[in-house]
Amino acid sequence: MDTTIYKELLTTEKANLERELLTIARKNPSNPNDWEPLPEDTGLESDESDRADLIEDFGNNTAIVKDLEIRFNEVLQALERINAGTYGICTVSGMPIEKKRLDANPSATTCIAHM
Repeated sequence: MDTTIYKELLTTEKANLERELLTIARKNPSNPNDWEPLPEDTGLESDESDRADLIEDFGNNTAIVKDLEIRFNEVLQALERINAGTYGICTVSGMPIEKKRLDANPSATTCIAHM
């Protein structure tokens, strides 16, 4: 299987995800494979309502970071499979993953039957 197009798609997606993550998170200094949500930069709001809004926003960012981080890691793993020569093989059946499945989700790990 020629993986060139998938490698390009995954590399582009990786850059986009990393750029998006950097707007609301930072890499954990003690674990570079982990992302931490960033709190809003504040002027130490004295209004209780403003503080509550900041806490809510931080909670929302935490959920967004988690989703982006999961996708980011899926993309990294797909790029690793390309480099290892195991890309496009279903992890359940060992059979090739259908082209239309990889076209829809280049980081897919299973064929359509094992989704």
